[in-house]
Amino acid sequence: MFSRLFLDHPADVDETYAEHAREASSYGVTMIAAGLACLVHAAVPALFKSTGSQTIKALNDRLVRKRGAKRDAATETRHGGWVI
Repeated sequence: MFSRLFLDHPADVDETYAEHAREASSYGVTMIAAGLACLVHAAVPALFKSTGSQTIKALNDRLVRKRGAKRDAATETRHGGWVI
């Protein structure tokens, strides 16, 4: 049960528990800040006009880069360092 709750998913994404907690917390804090900016924007449309969309794009780009780097590292490992 402990492993299923705390270790299985971080292992699935090739992270330790601590690495996953740090990464997920970083995403969460960033989303909270962007969400607050969106709420301010809802009340005063002239403020934070693009904060929400820019944050979503930045987080998506970060996630895609991270997945790509892990995929490339796995490919390099399987092929002995030679990637053609």
